[in-house]
Amino acid sequence: MKIPMSVAAAGLLRSLLARAGSSQNRILLIECRSVEWQSLTFVGERHRMCVRVPGPEANKIVASLTSGLGDAEFSIPGQIVADIGLAKPPLRESDGSIVIDFEALTIVE
Repeated sequence: MKIPMSVAAAGLLRSLLARAGSSQNRILLIECRSVEWQSLTFVGERHRMCVRVPGPEANKIVASLTSGLGDAEFSIPGQIVADIGLAKPPLRESDGSIVIDFEALTIVE
C-alpha cells in the first residue's frame, strides 16, 4: 500500500530514520498524517508519524530515535522543524516490537 506524503513529511521521515544509523532498515512506517498549518507569520504542516521497530535490539534503536529528540537538528531542504516530540510514550507490543508515535511541526523557510 502506498502512503501519500508531502515533501516536508518525507524529509522529516528521512531525517528520523537517519538517527537510527545502520538500523534504519528495521523501522516500519505504519501511519503518517500531515495537515496544513499556519500562523500570522509562518506556513507549514503538522505531522503525526507512527513507526514500529521489531525484534532484537528494538530498545537500542528506539533509544537512538528518541534520545535528545527535542534538541535535534534536522536537515530538510526548504523546511525548518519548529517542534518535534513523542505524542505518547513508546509502546511495547506482545511480539516484542516497539511502536513510537512522533508529532512534529515543520515550517517553510
